Amino acid sequence: MTLSVKLPFYAKLAFILVSLISFAFIFCIGKDIITPVLLAFLFAVLLVPIFTFLHTKFKFPRHLAAASCILLFALVIVGILAFISYQVSDIASDFDAIKKNANSFITDIHKFIKDNFHVSIGEQKKYLDNVTKDSVQNGKATIGSAILSITDLLLDCTIIPIYTFLFLLYKDHFILFLAKLINKEDHVVLKDILAQIKASINNYILGLIFEMFVVSVLTSLGLWIIGIKYFILLGLITGILNMIPYIGILIAGIITVVASLTGTPETSIILGILIVNVVVQLIDNNILVPLIINSKVEINAFVSIIGIIIGGAAAGISGMFLAIPLLAILKIIFERIESLEPWGYLMGNHMPKRFVWRTRKIKVEN
Repeated sequence: MTLSVKLPFYAKLAFILVSLISFAFIFCIGKDIITPVLLAFLFAVLLVPIFTFLHTKFKFPRHLAAASCILLFALVIVGILAFISYQVSDIASDFDAIKKNANSFITDIHKFIKDNFHVSIGEQKKYLDNVTKDSVQNGKATIGSAILSITDLLLDCTIIPIYTFLFLLYKDHFILFLAKLINKEDHVVLKDILAQIKASINNYILGLIFEMFVVSVLTSLGLWIIGIKYFILLGLITGILNMIPYIGILIAGIITVVASLTGTPETSIILGILIVNVVVQLIDNNILVPLIINSKVEINAFVSIIGIIIGGAAAGISGMFLAIPLLAILKIIFERIESLEPWGYLMGNHMPKRFVWRTRKIKVEN
């Protein structure tokens, strides 16, 4: 005989908050281990259709099908990196021109500040020297952090493909494990949750890739119009970095400005680059993101921004990238559990046209 216990609202709320805080705490202290696993899970979900196709249509053994998926994914990444490396080597050959034009550009800035703010060039250089001294004092710590970051990146590049391979290989094993955790009468709900998670993650990642492609094309076109030499490379870099919320486009803009110094130090070119980036971002934020990203995961902007900020604080760039998919997964789970359904509604982007209070019940009119 199964006994059901009905808890008051404040007890349910306390249990939910304690659970979320516990998960967040575990993620923070184990982010170096959990983050690669979550990234591998996302990549595995994206590769599942290819894995299934090779395994069922071509009768590949599971090991060979999983290895083929990883190899194909790696070849795509290596191809993009090879193209970027080839183009970067061309930019490096123009280092002398960049240095010359950068000095000329800095001189123009000094003159502009002197003429408009009445600060002598000597005072400006003195201030820069003081800032440089402070930076040099922290140089060792910065170099040490950079070395650790590069080491972590290389480790992740090694371990993530292995995790992805294992997720694909043991896909059915993990599903059976989840089925054993719950009652048989709830298997239909579990199947629906897994199907929705798979569809949501696939749509999100494919939408993100399409957004990257469109941003790259638009940025390349804009840079070509204003006469930037390496417009294809810089457009591709902008599209890739745009996948990093908030800071990605800023880094891409700095790289583009530096690369533009291979040709000319004119301020008009720098202004043109800023205008191109602003226009592309307006198109991205007002058209591409609502149409491609938000429509796929159905997470409202308020929850998305908070999730990205929390993810960035917890695990840096990887946490920011993982925030939206994890929120989408939580929303799908919440919507299919009766006691958590209000939280799923809170995370969604459904907006009623009018909210009407009634004495005995709440009525929402669409």
